[in-house]
Amino acid sequence: MRLVIQRVSEAKVEIDHQVKGQIAQGFLLLLGIEAADTAEDVDWLLQKTINMRIFSDEEGKMNRSLLDVNGGLLVVSQFTLHASTKKGNRPSFIAAARPEQAIPLYELFIEKAKAFVSEVQSGEFGADMQVSLINDGPVTIIIDSKNKE
Repeated sequence: MRLVIQRVSEAKVEIDHQVKGQIAQGFLLLLGIEAADTAEDVDWLLQKTINMRIFSDEEGKMNRSLLDVNGGLLVVSQFTLHASTKKGNRPSFIAAARPEQAIPLYELFIEKAKAFVSEVQSGEFGADMQVSLINDGPVTIIIDSKNKE
């Protein structure tokens, strides 16, 4: 699983000009699922995300987690995070999981997040979505459960 975390002061996702999900302070998560991913990837990625200390403390240092600031999560599926650009100019998405595998893992991520985070919103898997955000910082971090750096 590949995740782009954007620390936001606000974010929303719209489908057909209707707001599907919206948060104030928290993380906009762009979640890409690949064929090799399992529930173990969900657990590792979720724990890493909610405990990542990238919110400022009283001294302005990144020392607080999403849980510490009671921030929200807006989770948006994005298979393009697994694009391969090795050959030619048209990306290949062969590594991305097929919907029959990706949808249950996407939904599992969201459901497990609700056990830890008071506000969890989401987009709609496979929909044409418009995502808007105010990136706070800006702070953007990329995590891959297959490359645990």
